[in-house]
Order: sequence, then C-alpha cells, then structure tokens
Amino acid sequence: MKEVVDAINAFLDTWDDTPEQNKQGFIRLKNLLLNAQGVVLTYHPRPGLTYSLRASHPQHNRPLFVMIDVIEDQPRWLSICFFCDMIQDPEEKGAFVPGGLLGEDALCFDLETCSEEGLQYVETRLDEACQLAMGR
Repeated sequence: MKEVVDAINAFLDTWDDTPEQNKQGFIRLKNLLLNAQGVVLTYHPRPGLTYSLRASHPQHNRPLFVMIDVIEDQPRWLSICFFCDMIQDPEEKGAFVPGGLLGEDALCFDLETCSEEGLQYVETRLDEACQLAMGR
C-alpha cells in the first residue's frame, strides 16, 4: 500500500489548490479510505484524462466498491462512483450511469466544488458501500 500512497502523494504535489477545494476534498476521501479497516487501495493515473483511486475489500465479490476519479479539467473536479446496489441515494444527488462501473449500473456523484455538504453526503455513501463490502 505504501507504493500507492507514495504515487498519490506525488500526484497531489502537482495539484495546485483552487477555490473549489477539490484537492482538499480528494485528500479527505482518500484519508477516509486509508483509515477504513481492511480496505485496499489502487491508483490508476491516466495523465491528461483522469487520476483514479479505487477501493476494494478482500471479503467482497467485486474488484472494487468505489472509484474516485479526479477529472482533468480547469479546475480539476471529482467524480465518485458506486455500484447502484451498494448504496442509497435518498436525496437523489447521484447520476445514474447504465453500465458505468465495470459494466454494471452505477451512481456517480460529481463534485465540481467540494462543499462540506457535498462531501458529507458522499462520505455517508462511502461508509455504506464500505460496510457492505466488509459483509456487514
């Protein structure tokens, strides 16, 4: 996991802070996953397109339970995607993406600005997905 964290930190060193607070939002979500019991992180950079942080849990039957993409744009923004059957979306803030995550239906939450409200909503979804992935 150290190599993954080192690669993410190297990427973060190249990312300038912006008023949208998206870098800080990404760090907050990354740290939440780093502190979750048994979660395994992988990092898939595609410079010029996306920088993808993926979380999995060995007890789960899928290769991941969340994908956090940093979308290369001005400014960079976040797209956090979950399998539809792993989370609730009571406020219907997510965009339904048919076949959008490894060929399965997904709910994606696009944060062009990482507000406290938006981050808290996504963190709740992240906790739901993580608990389900752990078999709880």
